[in-house]
Amino acid sequence: MTSVFARFCISRNVGMAVVSIMCNLSNKVALITGASSGIGAATALLFARLGAKLSLTGRNEANLKHIGDECARLMSADQRPLLVTGDMTVESDVKSLVDLTIKKFGCLNILVNNAGIMEYGTIETTSMEQFDHVMNVNVRSVYQLTMSCVPYLVQTRGSIVNVSSVCGTKSCPGVNSYSVSKSAVDQFTRCTALELAAKGVRANSVNPGVIITELQKRGGLADDAYATFVENAKATHPLGRPGKPEEVARAIAFLASDDASFITGEHVHIDGGRHAACPSPR
Repeated sequence: MTSVFARFCISRNVGMAVVSIMCNLSNKVALITGASSGIGAATALLFARLGAKLSLTGRNEANLKHIGDECARLMSADQRPLLVTGDMTVESDVKSLVDLTIKKFGCLNILVNNAGIMEYGTIETTSMEQFDHVMNVNVRSVYQLTMSCVPYLVQTRGSIVNVSSVCGTKSCPGVNSYSVSKSAVDQFTRCTALELAAKGVRANSVNPGVIITELQKRGGLADDAYATFVENAKATHPLGRPGKPEEVARAIAFLASDDASFITGEHVHIDGGRHAACPSPR
């Protein structure tokens, strides 16, 4: 039997790209939120390469269609991802997403709760409106979608991967409400893992550091401030650089796969060592 470590090293050509085969998701039905950009898009593309059947959702219809088309090119000719444009803070959108997924595929094996937002602000400057918005997107919608998917995940003894942040486990000044929301996601992951373990469902989280996506810009950072932020990541991350969405996607795929069959309630930092680093001097 090929070991996990050996399988990380096996590669094959897919069109013009060389894909590292680290796990097998063939015929697994995966629902991925926030799939129209960033980590969600990278995860969707990797899952497509690994043989998964995909239900993808995001708020940007054009971006979602683009990612769906890219995924379709990596899948067998008779498969296309299910694309559902929606807002995870709208309860009817969440219900519709689950209903459409089950209607198309008949089951669900993997749930990736990736959709999330960032708001900048301290305890002195963050309004309650901002706080509620962050908590609704990053926590409440994750709770509702997971709760709606659990009956189907129990049937398949499936897995849940929540996208959290190093800010959930390490104090990050200037993003108070975001950090609180990600701490909640981590605790939700642990509680869910314990509650569903007896039913064979696993729940884990990934905790990225600074990853090159649009998250910070959408949170309000101007282009010049973002450039400084990315440059500072070279000092705050012991490996000396920010991360790439594809690096987070590979960890998500591993946790979602049967290769991680004895892992649940875990938080995996993909942060270049930032969670273990001492505070940087001001």
